[in-house]
Amino acid sequence: MTPPAEAARHGSHEDAFALVMGTLFVAFGMLICAKAQLLTGGLAGVALLLQYVTGTGFWIFFALVNLPFFIFAPKVLGWPFTLRSLLAVAMVSLLARAISSWIVISDIHPLFAAIMGGGLTGTGLLMLFRHGTALGGFNILVLFLQNRFGLRAGYVQMALDLSVLLASALVLAPANLAWSVLTGVLVNLVLAFNHRPGRYQATTGRIGGATARPR
Repeated sequence: MTPPAEAARHGSHEDAFALVMGTLFVAFGMLICAKAQLLTGGLAGVALLLQYVTGTGFWIFFALVNLPFFIFAPKVLGWPFTLRSLLAVAMVSLLARAISSWIVISDIHPLFAAIMGGGLTGTGLLMLFRHGTALGGFNILVLFLQNRFGLRAGYVQMALDLSVLLASALVLAPANLAWSVLTGVLVNLVLAFNHRPGRYQATTGRIGGATARPR
């Protein structure tokens, strides 16, 4: 029997490119969602919700709500993964602030915002996941559960995201909540359809002592 080929490793330049493009996609997706008063679920959704309630920028809250998860991340997922993810969170926060001054959106239909915001965010997360990086918070938990127990990342993330969306019903208008559900579903369908066991074999470093094979 022919032994299975060993998974190819990403080069440092590939990881760096994915980090830049992935965080850029996520930050732009957040800008689109914020303009339409939509949420995406997860801690990004929590940060958007805090922005709507307080009027303070998304980028500040996104950094703050993620910090507690990085306290236990090194022990669970290892320092390389933790540092890459911490850098990704910082880049999304900074890019979200910068993009809001680079692009001015005067009006946007909520259906388009849900599709593009969800699609861009999901694609950005996919890039980061495939290169052994996450955006802190729920992403760290999702990748840990996938690597340890084989739970599919997209579906676990979807369950967590929908919990956040349900909690936001106290703040969002019913129409915005409905569009936000669509946004959250699209984000996680991108992951569920493209981040599956056996379909992607390239690796980046190690997570929690085991090779991090994005699925």
